[in-house]
Amino acid sequence: MTSRTQLIVAIIGLLLLALTARFYFAYRSQPQLPASAEVFQTVDALFTAVTAHDTQRLADCQQRLAKYKDRGSLPSAAAQRLDRIISLAQSGDWTTAAHRLYDFMQAQKRTGEPAAPHPQLTAMNPR
Repeated sequence: MTSRTQLIVAIIGLLLLALTARFYFAYRSQPQLPASAEVFQTVDALFTAVTAHDTQRLADCQQRLAKYKDRGSLPSAAAQRLDRIISLAQSGDWTTAAHRLYDFMQAQKRTGEPAAPHPQLTAMNPR
């Protein structure tokens, strides 16, 4: 095998690895929120803050979510995912934050009484 062929094989291998990693991270299951109206309403308010680019509301939601996590009302995995979304918004990447939060909210498997859809969620569907 020539060095050029080896290089091409190596590049193709790296591309396949990157593609596999992308699919893994894109399609792994989302962490779930607890069956708590209070937590869900805060995440809904977070969506409003992110789509409105409202830094004050964003900070308020971040504080409430931290309080829920501290008292054990918000699972660690969900809190970490929401923290990453908040960090994106704080860095100015509001659109990516909104899309990730939309995906997170759509993946929630809520039990009990169905919540009315958020008007911005139905209007924003990025797909």
